[in-house]
Amino acid sequence: MDERPAVLFDIDGTLVDSNYLHVDAWQRAFHEVGLPVAAWHIHRSIGMDGSTLVDQLSKGADDAVQTRLKDLHTRYYEADAELLTTLPGARQLLQRVAESDLQVVLATSAPANELALLRSTLACDDLVSAITSSEDVEQAKPSPDIVNVALEKAGVSARDAVFVGDTVWDVEAAARAGVPCIAVLSGGISRGDLENAGAAAVFDDAQHLCEHLGASPIAALIDRR
Repeated sequence: MDERPAVLFDIDGTLVDSNYLHVDAWQRAFHEVGLPVAAWHIHRSIGMDGSTLVDQLSKGADDAVQTRLKDLHTRYYEADAELLTTLPGARQLLQRVAESDLQVVLATSAPANELALLRSTLACDDLVSAITSSEDVEQAKPSPDIVNVALEKAGVSARDAVFVGDTVWDVEAAARAGVPCIAVLSGGISRGDLENAGAAAVFDDAQHLCEHLGASPIAALIDRR
């Protein structure tokens, strides 16, 4: 078993510039079923469990409508998949973490189709020790389940891990699992909101974090090596 400390990475909005594609896909889906939702409201919900997002934004619509919303989101998101790009410094950050003899773990609850697109965009599977997906848990963030599964797959305890994410849901999920969370602003959530949620540190994006790795909570993991 690989017992090296691990850095757990969210992908959407943290490593891949996908949050606003999700916002657009959801907004179009809600419009199509006759339940228009403002884009800002959708954006504030990005990163939480998908079923919870749909239930809350549809105000408890019946199961058929909620299923339709999810299917439409998938259709619109996949149609724009060519617009997916890595965020500045994403690959360099993963490379730096791997070269520091730490495990790189992709801790996401994305469904299989979305995860395949994200992994293809990142093109960094050679650096990754473990990956989670929606198949690993029944409920995604802010539930800590996906973080706990990532820890289990990495074979480490919470004290030997750091989570990197971009939303308050990431910060809350990590906190519930006992893992410190570094937040980045690339998902569009304000520094104040991330800090108030309990982020241990906030950086502009992956590039900024990579350039200041020694001043981040990841430095403590490197020191243990």
